[in-house]
Amino acid sequence: MALNDSGDREYDFTLLLDGVSEIDAELEDALFEAGCSDATISMRFGRVYLMFTRNATSMKDAVLSSIHNVRDAKVARVLRVDACDLVTQADIARRMGRTRQLVNQYVTGVRGPGSFPAPACNVEGGGPLWYWREVAQWLCQCGLIGEDVLREAQEVAIINGVLDLENQRRQAPDLTAEVVSSLAAKTTGE
Repeated sequence: MALNDSGDREYDFTLLLDGVSEIDAELEDALFEAGCSDATISMRFGRVYLMFTRNATSMKDAVLSSIHNVRDAKVARVLRVDACDLVTQADIARRMGRTRQLVNQYVTGVRGPGSFPAPACNVEGGGPLWYWREVAQWLCQCGLIGEDVLREAQEVAIINGVLDLENQRRQAPDLTAEVVSSLAAKTTGE
C-alpha cells in the first residue's frame, strides 16, 4: 500500500462477480463507466473477477466503493472479496511472513504466550482451518502483525459475511428468512 498526495492509501484487492459468464465489450464499458476504471477484468475457472488498485482512506472504504460501482453498472453482482477467511497453518505463515514451523509452534503452545485461537473447522479431519480474523487478533495482541492488518482482516470478513447472506437470500429466500428469523428470535430472548 502506498500513500498518495491526498493522504489516501492504495489498496489491492479482487472482487469475484456473479451473474456473468463471459467478458465482452458491454460488460467492460458498463463497469468502466460506473467507476471501475481502476480495475482489470479477468476470467478464470469460469469466474469473472475484477482486480482493483483503489485509493481510499481504508481497505473498507476501497472495497465498499468498488462494490457500489459494480452495483451501479447493473451488469453483474459481487459474490465476494477474494480473500478467504479460512486459513491453514501454511496460509497463516505466508500472511505473516514467517515459517510454517513457527506457526505450528504457536498453535501447539511451544512458542508464544499460548491461547492460540482454536480451529474453526476440520478439527477431526487432520487439516484444521482457522478464521484469519481470529488469528490476526491473536497475532496483533502478540505484536506480530500491525493493527492495520487486523483491521483489514476484520473488515473483509464482515463485508464477505454480508455479501454471503445477500447471496443466500437470492438463492434460497424462504429458507434464509426462516433461519435468520429463528436465530434472531433466539438471540433476542437470551
